[in-house]
Amino acid sequence: MKRQRNGNGKPRPNASRSRAPLDPFRPVLITGGAGFVGVNVAAHWARQGQPVMIFDNLSRPGVRRNLDWLTGRYGSLVEVETADIRDERAVRQAVSCACRIYHFAAQVAVTTSFADPASDFEVNARGTFNVLEAARRMADPPPLLFTSTNKVYGNLKQMELVEGETRYTPTDRATRDHGAGEDHPLDFHSPYGCSKGAADQYVLDYARCYNLPAVVFRMSCIYGPHQCGNEDQGWVAHFLLSALRDEPICIYGDGKQVRDVLFVEDLVEAMTAALDQIDATRGRAFNIGGGPENTLSLLELLYLIEDLVGRRPEVRYAPWRKGDQRYYVSDIRTMKSATGWRPRVSPEEGVERLCRWLDANRPAARPAVAAV
Repeated sequence: MKRQRNGNGKPRPNASRSRAPLDPFRPVLITGGAGFVGVNVAAHWARQGQPVMIFDNLSRPGVRRNLDWLTGRYGSLVEVETADIRDERAVRQAVSCACRIYHFAAQVAVTTSFADPASDFEVNARGTFNVLEAARRMADPPPLLFTSTNKVYGNLKQMELVEGETRYTPTDRATRDHGAGEDHPLDFHSPYGCSKGAADQYVLDYARCYNLPAVVFRMSCIYGPHQCGNEDQGWVAHFLLSALRDEPICIYGDGKQVRDVLFVEDLVEAMTAALDQIDATRGRAFNIGGGPENTLSLLELLYLIEDLVGRRPEVRYAPWRKGDQRYYVSDIRTMKSATGWRPRVSPEEGVERLCRWLDANRPAARPAVAAV
């Protein structure tokens, strides 16, 4: 395991006032911390003077750029552990010195899980087990947040929908008004869904059996700065990047599939609230997204992009993918009730902000296809 500390200064005292105390001499651990969500969480804490430890194998495209930005801005507050979540010893060492744990390290692509289900399982299920076991061995385990996915609910074929001009809409009024709740049946429809779902259930069971202060976020579509979308993950950023490069976009299905989108700043606030109030959230799973007030279909995103870049992107269509959900919107009332959190950034504002960031920080070109 390669240990790297950036800069020469000592960590500054933490400036935040959270209900679950932080430690200015023990870092916030973020596995997969060089990724899109991880770098935003790390920046949130480093801005307040809290040291952070980035645990990442740096294998995904774009993460080194994220890490360079983070270490360049926050220096000695950012410690980097270049290691793999499958390395039990490295995980145990990192967890042992943490005051909070954000477990984001994962294999994130449904398509990759079909091509290599064994690696998908090892990273997502075994990797999470390594984190949980390391925390369980501690005399006083720190609060832990695990990011699961809406894919644990399967393809939702039982949901009756009406097809409109630009989107699908549920026929059930409660689903239209509130979205899918945490009581929705788990129904895995891909190796990715199985591996993340297994990890999801392990976290909840370790909270119950071993009293770990752990919480699960079943996340919908997150977007924002430092996201470099690709063919399998990050469709909002991917569509924007393709439009900025004047490249065609491939849509799987008809483009009327709907998701609730959540700007990453709102996600970071939700994560902070969940761990600040761990006594209210421990042992629970929360559906996290923009909710019914912040939804987009793929076609509707194209209209927003046309207004922002001044031209409509070229679109190509391909058949539906296995396990795709025509409609998924998170019921976020449980999270609101537990912590008082609610999204603040509208899709119109968030997409415009991401467009500006991507235009100023465009990564190298890549194939223009995307999935949700």
